[in-house]
Amino acid sequence: MKRLICSLLILLPLGAYASSTLRCGSALISLEDSSSVVSSKCGEPISREFVGYREVLDEYGFRHEVVVEEWAYGPRNGMYQFLRFEGNRLIKIESKRGR
Repeated sequence: MKRLICSLLILLPLGAYASSTLRCGSALISLEDSSSVVSSKCGEPISREFVGYREVLDEYGFRHEVVVEEWAYGPRNGMYQFLRFEGNRLIKIESKRGR
């Protein structure tokens, strides 16, 4: 029975998926790109939301807060792309099908 449930879960379509790159026209953006690079390649998002702050450690071990934002693009072929930035660096690309 466990095997059947696991098999069914694999076959179910996912509502969202994460990626490490996103095509914007003929340009490609990748994780770790700056928000200015993303903006220049993809244009202005349909929405831009301030999420909050996150505490991070820098390469020297010092703690500081960075701004967290989420940008939305789309729809493109029925999909919306949600980009999450921490400290002006792209950390997550997620696509979801529109309704």
